[in-house]
Amino acid sequence: MSRLRQAPVELLLLSAGYCLHPEFVTLRGGSLRPAAYPAGFACIRHPSYGWMLFDTGYSPRFRELTDAFPYSLYRRLTPVFLREEQTAVRQLAALGIPAEDVRCVILSHFHADHIGGARDFPSSRFLYPQAAYDAVRQLGPLRATRAGFVAGLLPDRFAEAAQPIESPQRRVALPEGVPFDFGHDLLGDGSLIAIPMPGHAAGQIGLLLTTSRSRVLLCADAAWSSRALRDNRPPHPAAGLVMHDRAAYRDSFRRLRAWQAADPELVVVPSHCREFFDIDSREARRL
Repeated sequence: MSRLRQAPVELLLLSAGYCLHPEFVTLRGGSLRPAAYPAGFACIRHPSYGWMLFDTGYSPRFRELTDAFPYSLYRRLTPVFLREEQTAVRQLAALGIPAEDVRCVILSHFHADHIGGARDFPSSRFLYPQAAYDAVRQLGPLRATRAGFVAGLLPDRFAEAAQPIESPQRRVALPEGVPFDFGHDLLGDGSLIAIPMPGHAAGQIGLLLTTSRSRVLLCADAAWSSRALRDNRPPHPAAGLVMHDRAAYRDSFRRLRAWQAADPELVVVPSHCREFFDIDSREARRL
């Protein structure tokens, strides 16, 4: 297992739609009123590899595929709001990045708000955590709905064409003091390190990277908001109904907080945090 040295990349944060859900479910002691949760995704430019995505947010296919029972239950529990111009593929085009220039899409896990726009990038190579896909790939409609997975959102022949991130060659030791066990060096140069952060979903990964301005951890749904991490307000037990493993979630959340405390300069970005993703703006935030 090699040691970690990070090469810098460029990072843009955007969101593709949002859903509504009572705040108290994601933030202990929060309001009973619905709060908006942006479907954040990250656009990354590597100096030699080019453009990549970390997750994709929603697309109109989510509405189409959740019209009928049982998937309609998913849409009713988390009503989704999305305009066509807010999709990842349209926002990237507005930034001068055509879909065919996105060489790689990294999926943190397989919930619909993270894979919703995957089919808009047919030329891209897909990387994913094996445990996350194994947990959902053979589920029937009812169990898939409970797991937040809509198979039709994935590209055709995904299982044959996509690649799991795990391999002995990619496994790396993390810097001393980082309270996670190991990472996976996705490009072999230390620029993008996938770190297992399971619990919310089986095999979920976060992504550690460095830009010219910051060291950033895209923590996916290991926390729903920066406020939850700062104030130590994990989700209400009711959130456990849609989690893969409640104990693993608590452990990942605890490790995230410990990492922030030990390294206050690290910028931790939860995928649904309004402090990083604006549900109305199409302006990319640069870190």
